[in-house]
Amino acid sequence: MNLRELQDNWWKEEVIYQIYPQSFKDSNGDGIGDIQGIINELNYLHQLGITTIWISPIFSSPLIDNGYDISDYEDINPVFGTNDDLDRLIAKADELNIKIILDLVVNHSSDEHIWFKKALENKNSKYRNYYIIKESQDGTPPNNWRSIFGGSAWEPIDGEKNTYYLHTFHKKQPDLNWENDELRNEIYNMINRWLERGIAGFRIDSITFIKKDQDFNNLPSDGADNLANIKHKTRNRPGISSFLSELNEKTFKKYNVMTVGEAPGVPYSQFNDYIGKNGYFNMIFDFKPADIDVENGSEWFRESNWTYDEYINLVKISQEALQSNGWGANFIENHDQPRAVSKLIKDSNFKNDIGAKALAASYFFLRGTPFIYQGQELGMTNVEWDDISLFNDISSHDNYERALLEGFTSEQSIEFVQNRSRDNGRTPFPWTNEEYGGFSSSKPWIAMKEKYPRINTTNNTVLKFYQEMINLRQHSHYRNVLIFGEIKFISNVPNAVMAYTREDGNKVIASLTNFNSKKVEITINNTIDEIILNTHEGISIEENIISLEPMQSVLVELGGNWS
Repeated sequence: MNLRELQDNWWKEEVIYQIYPQSFKDSNGDGIGDIQGIINELNYLHQLGITTIWISPIFSSPLIDNGYDISDYEDINPVFGTNDDLDRLIAKADELNIKIILDLVVNHSSDEHIWFKKALENKNSKYRNYYIIKESQDGTPPNNWRSIFGGSAWEPIDGEKNTYYLHTFHKKQPDLNWENDELRNEIYNMINRWLERGIAGFRIDSITFIKKDQDFNNLPSDGADNLANIKHKTRNRPGISSFLSELNEKTFKKYNVMTVGEAPGVPYSQFNDYIGKNGYFNMIFDFKPADIDVENGSEWFRESNWTYDEYINLVKISQEALQSNGWGANFIENHDQPRAVSKLIKDSNFKNDIGAKALAASYFFLRGTPFIYQGQELGMTNVEWDDISLFNDISSHDNYERALLEGFTSEQSIEFVQNRSRDNGRTPFPWTNEEYGGFSSSKPWIAMKEKYPRINTTNNTVLKFYQEMINLRQHSHYRNVLIFGEIKFISNVPNAVMAYTREDGNKVIASLTNFNSKKVEITINNTIDEIILNTHEGISIEENIISLEPMQSVLVELGGNWS
């Protein structure tokens, strides 16, 4: 696939499928998913209709944070395969017109990276300045910043008195020092070598954390541990623009590739800098709607009592900001999020295929490129593990301990983890209802949600619904309006109804989703020319009134504007 020959902005027309490699498909029976497993299931992805695969990190790593702790940016972790396996995957995917993007993790490395090892071996090494290393005067950390995964963000260096290195995330993920020109150029050269190999781009991890306030001052504590959230000094800080502009100029801008920034903390007023005409990236993830279940996107024990109207309003504001400035990456699940059916469907009676289809239809036709996380297309739900030892995710253990420290009981603390754990989305993919779900012939690296999964790819109505949605967006005569059409949210509808139109000058499409647990009536001051998609078997329409059942979603073509 010659990416240089693709039209500009080709990424707007893609449907992206995120693979978490440990948990997708095991080809060699060791209980861990691998690259050959992805190759073996390319036909499944092709039949689903996706056009691009985003693979979470497959680079060399001790897997402390499941691959987001990279020890070699240009070598494949042997548990996943080899560089040759990746080349075969790129070639096989190309035969099916499927592109491959990789995860780029450059805020931090693993402490097992050769750079960090050399930094510790010799105080005078140039690699000492590849990381953020500070001395303390009194034997305590340089400041009171709390890492994202809990505890001090500073780790003492063995054998060096009062000397610490900074880790925004886990202690085995030391932050790279982006203030160092030489370090930045090493990163750019690595990126360009990957792009020359034929990948279609990158999802860029934690990129808003690369700039740190250089005063390294304390902050007012905000918890029982007397520490303060590090994000106030390290996320989207003044001066980050020079780093991101340089990154774009020296790498991405040279190639016709897709770049998707993980950009928490970016206010809407700065969206133009990130995704505008001269933005750093093609698109970014906006986490404000996704994090509605926790106050200010903070610790899991700070749960919010959100409503559907609040959620719909967050989606509306996000879409309007994205449309005004550039292009968005639309999602309801990823490797850091719980399952959407469990999180976003409030009524337990609909935490099933019905709720899964409603959520799917409500987000898939928003303006932007849709992302699907593995298992989302099956309607998978959260785990129900009641013992913290069953959880692999390091942030789950940290949040559990934080909740206990804040005075919550063990029962309350484990419930917070059940609701929010990243392991909810990391359990092995259930291909069949056989032992271990057809994922592996041996016990997986992490527990299955169910050893013999009830939800799997066989006769799955949610899967068929996703296929139908993808086909509509990609191949029907509604393609242009569903991809490029302007989005307008509709306000004159009942509470807990997400309603918006897509318009391109030729067609007007309305998406209506009833998140209520009761039937609602919606008045349309126009004709309905066609019912394009329906989560239910039927629909009641009398004159200009549509009646929607609980968790029913429809996509209809109108004879003109909404009203």
